[in-house]
Amino acid sequence: MMASSSGNDDDLTIPRAAINKMIKETLPNVRVANDARELVVNCCTEFIHLISSEANEICNKSEKKTISPEHVIQALESLGFGSYISEVKEVLQECKTVALKRRKASSRLENLGIPEEELLRQQQELFAKARQQQAELAQQEWLQMQQAAQQAQLAAASASASNQAGSSQDEDDDDDI
Repeated sequence: MMASSSGNDDDLTIPRAAINKMIKETLPNVRVANDARELVVNCCTEFIHLISSEANEICNKSEKKTISPEHVIQALESLGFGSYISEVKEVLQECKTVALKRRKASSRLENLGIPEEELLRQQQELFAKARQQQAELAQQEWLQMQQAAQQAQLAAASASASNQAGSSQDEDDDDDI
């Protein structure tokens, strides 16, 4: 719902694009003047307001907090629109069917066609492989650290040996003087 062009925030109307689409679908070969379109928008808005208000009263009388489809159907009956009820029930059933299909379509597990137990087994396999790969990486890192430490020890020993050889060379040189 959106505010009407009158600027009054309390006036809510159906989006004109929705009304234009309904008019084109209902009367594909008929031209409708803008004033007539505006009148249709106002009539739709008033009808929805009337039904909603009546459904809300019925809901309150039954001490409920949420307006249900049954409240709307009772409102149609009490306002003299009983002839629409069979169509309303058909549309309600279609809406429920569409909603159910959407819920099923959104369920990834059901879309896969694989039993949940099989998916769980596959997931556990993947976790096991990931743990194994992680352990192998950790082992490789540990080996690399060990090799680096050994190379550092060898380098330190080599430097120490060179320093010792250099100091004994210096002592020999001192002896020559």
